[in-house]
Amino acid sequence: MTTPRPTLHLLCGKIGAGKSTLAGQLAARPATVLISEDHFNATLFPDELKTIDDYTRYSARVRAAMGPHVVALLKAGLSVVLDFQANTLVSRRWMRTLIDDAAAAHELHFLDIPDETCLRRLRARNAAGEHPYQVSDADYALFTRYFAPPTPEEGFNIVVHRE
Repeated sequence: MTTPRPTLHLLCGKIGAGKSTLAGQLAARPATVLISEDHFNATLFPDELKTIDDYTRYSARVRAAMGPHVVALLKAGLSVVLDFQANTLVSRRWMRTLIDDAAAAHELHFLDIPDETCLRRLRARNAAGEHPYQVSDADYALFTRYFAPPTPEEGFNIVVHRE
C-alpha cells in the first residue's frame, strides 16, 4: 500500500464564500494539518488590523513566518490546508513558492460563489459573532475590488466549487 503524496490545499474565494468551512472539511482527512491566517492575525495582531493596508502588512508577516513551516510539514509527509486567501496574483505567487520548495502536490480550491450569497453568509457570520472579524458590506466591497479569480495560465490544479 502506498502513502498518498502530501498535498497543499489552497483556498480562493470572496469573503463569505465558505473558504474556512471547506478548509475544515479538507483538514478532517488523515495526516492533514489546518493553518488559518485569520487565527494567526487575530491572535498576533488583535488591535492592529483596522484597514486593508494593515491587513496587507500584517498578513505579509504571517506568511513570512509560516512559509518555511508549511514547507517543512509537507516535506515531513503531512498534507496542509492553508486557510489563507489565494485571492490575488501576489498571494498565489507566494503559494506557488511553497509548492515548488516542497515539491508537493497541490489543489487550488476556487469557491465561485455569487456576491449575493457571500454577503448573506457574511451578515449571518457577523450576527453569530463567532468569527474573529466583523466585516461590513463596505469592507466586503473594498476587498472584492482586489479579487482576481485564478486562471489556467497560473499553473495551479484548480478545483472549482459552486453553490
